[in-house]
Amino acid sequence: MQGWTNPTRPPRAPIATPGRGKPVPRKFYLRHPAIVGPELLNKLLVRDDGRAGRIVEVEAYAGSEDAAAHSFRGRTARNATMFRPGGHLYVYFSYGMHWCANAVCGPEGEGWGVLLRALEPVSGVELMRQARGNPARERDLASGPGRLGQAMGITRELDGADLVTGDQGIRILTDGVAPPAAAAAGPRIGIRHATDRPWRWHVPANEHVSRTRAR
Repeated sequence: MQGWTNPTRPPRAPIATPGRGKPVPRKFYLRHPAIVGPELLNKLLVRDDGRAGRIVEVEAYAGSEDAAAHSFRGRTARNATMFRPGGHLYVYFSYGMHWCANAVCGPEGEGWGVLLRALEPVSGVELMRQARGNPARERDLASGPGRLGQAMGITRELDGADLVTGDQGIRILTDGVAPPAAAAAGPRIGIRHATDRPWRWHVPANEHVSRTRAR
């Protein structure tokens, strides 16, 4: 029926137009990751080759106050980017298989960050498909932090990239789409410590959220 919408499912966020949107300002990131995390939902992660995705799932990690954070025990060569001022990209290799991307948060020295767990592809979809080995379903392109990194071409070379200035061709933009009024929250995934903290958020009913949401 024309004009009918499913009342149990929130409306899908508008599709971004490549090149549209404004960089999220530095001051946005200079806060605790448990504040920044849910506010990153529905923002856009954008590459200079046209790939872009709307952020639909995130997790917060809070340095010395959070035993699950890579930065809990202090600065190392691996996690040094986490101690930079908010608005940089921290990239790490996970399980010897995947590159994962985090938006650094807080002032310099805190070691805070938000893991980008899932994107809803909005442009450059064919490039994402090629990078991911041509999965059959679009929902499998960037649903999960490892898939997200692969789909967006994120590797160690982007560790330290400035998400505000786009100095290495990757940015987080806002195109005016607000975070969900009531983001779904729950415990973080795949960690052994501080498992009780509800520091994982996702856009309710979005099909691109990682499948582990059901566990």
